Amino acid sequence: MSYTIGQVAEMMGVTPSTLRYYDQEGLLPKVNRVNGIRVFEDSDFAWLRILNCLKNTNMPIKKIKEYVELAKLGDSSLKERYEIIKEQKQNILEQIEQFKYYLREIEFKEWYYETAIKEGTEKNMMEKMKNNPSFDLDEIPKNTKLKNK
Repeated sequence: MSYTIGQVAEMMGVTPSTLRYYDQEGLLPKVNRVNGIRVFEDSDFAWLRILNCLKNTNMPIKKIKEYVELAKLGDSSLKERYEIIKEQKQNILEQIEQFKYYLREIEFKEWYYETAIKEGTEKNMMEKMKNNPSFDLDEIPKNTKLKNK
């Protein structure tokens, strides 16, 4: 079945301009054109899914382009593409760890505000935290690997 750029954008949860950008950057090498209009086929979705995945896991466009160029080479680039995917998996795992850390901080602040709201004041919160060893006091994290990408 054939799809317009608008239909594909809606199905993929992206904007048509995102797909146009991918095309302009050479990330959609197999998309056909009919009278200058992009026409997507069912077979394009596997490729679109991996592009969307790489982009949404914060892979830089430059690295995605490298992956695309390698994919064009076929079997001769299998090892290189595998290494890119392994590297991206490691990046994702690191992001997950970062988000776990941030989630703990947010959950702590959630508890903090819920408790302070119930009591109508923040005045006694430091004392409550000191008396509860499960709470980390506001301090510089030790041995915490955080990256801002």
